[in-house]
Amino acid sequence: MKDKYEELLVARYYVEHVKSVEVAAEEICDEESVGTWTKLTTIENTEIDIIPRLRAEILDTKIIGDHDGYQSGEVLIGFKTETFDTEAGITSILSMLAGNLFGLGALRNIRWLDVEFPRSIAENFPGPKFGVEGVRKILGTDKGEFPNRPHVGTIVKPKMGLTAKEWATVAYEAAIGGVDFIKDDENLSNQPFCPISDRTVAVLEKMDQVKEETGRTVIHAVNVTAKHDVMWRRIEEAIDNGAKCLMIDVILTGFQELAQMAADPSIKVPIHVHRTMHAAFTRNQRHGISMLPVSKIVRMVGGDQLHIGSYGQGKMDTELDLELQIKDAMLNPMYEFKQTFPVASGGLYPAKIPNLVKHGGNNLIIQAGGGIHGHPDGTRKGAMAMKQALDATLKGISLDEYAKDHVELAKSLEKWGK
Repeated sequence: MKDKYEELLVARYYVEHVKSVEVAAEEICDEESVGTWTKLTTIENTEIDIIPRLRAEILDTKIIGDHDGYQSGEVLIGFKTETFDTEAGITSILSMLAGNLFGLGALRNIRWLDVEFPRSIAENFPGPKFGVEGVRKILGTDKGEFPNRPHVGTIVKPKMGLTAKEWATVAYEAAIGGVDFIKDDENLSNQPFCPISDRTVAVLEKMDQVKEETGRTVIHAVNVTAKHDVMWRRIEEAIDNGAKCLMIDVILTGFQELAQMAADPSIKVPIHVHRTMHAAFTRNQRHGISMLPVSKIVRMVGGDQLHIGSYGQGKMDTELDLELQIKDAMLNPMYEFKQTFPVASGGLYPAKIPNLVKHGGNNLIIQAGGGIHGHPDGTRKGAMAMKQALDATLKGISLDEYAKDHVELAKSLEKWGK
């Protein structure tokens, strides 16, 4: 988007309208700012003063095609910064950019594609407290044989059923095997078979053991996602117990909860952001909300790490071009905000790593669950195979060649393919 719009909050939409793309743009400007479907006589100066001053404006339109009964295209809409209640946080922004427009009857489909926040809006949010650089310093991956390399992470599997002690033991095996990062799964929270406090303490003890045995720092992201009062109680307990990272399911709790976490001075650990439930509105490429504006919001409000997709490599529905755009949005300069670490996850295993690194570069967290814990020789060997695949990739050696001298990788390639 263009710098000349820097005094506006600019959003881009794909539209399908029963009349035209231009009419769609006009209806969005009306519905999402000060207008309505008819001329107003609220007070004498409504039409000559209030509406022209505060109404969203059409910045650009592009027709893609005419179809059976509707026209499709893209529209660029500028929202006046004066219309946003910055004290209300992200809620005011979402109410305008993603409000009633999705229900307009004349719009057959509409998809929010992108957004650019002016400084006057962005400066009201904290951004990541640690970001890529801060997370690397905690883990020590800013130096070593491959400084600033990708991180290997895992999600303990099965996601449900392990006791806290069992969970911590599996986490230890993964850490000893070479992973940098371990996280709770999105639906593991405080179930009776694995209480959150017991799990947090047990895993911390095991990570201390890993530090003593290897000199490496491995961190565990505790899932604190819950309703407001319960979540903040869990955050406090996790911090008191020594947690080194917190995780939040941001779509379930809301972006403003993440913003509150990032701005809270008592939270001195990175925040790992999971996007579970996002596909309910991001998957349909003609309607809903793209993951691109979601990712920009997460960075602005304070996420240190965010799941963005697997660059076409995993089990989830994926759009490579979009994920590359999201990666850039997480890492490219955005005012004074720190970078958010992009996370790839979902159906990953060692053979996927070369292409993940090709597309994701070094600023990448590779999260493998089954691809580690499903290794024929167990979790530790599975973690070793993932790390070996990454080492081979960074050294410019094919996985087949590297597997000749690394049996863990060889068995992984034999099980899941090359």
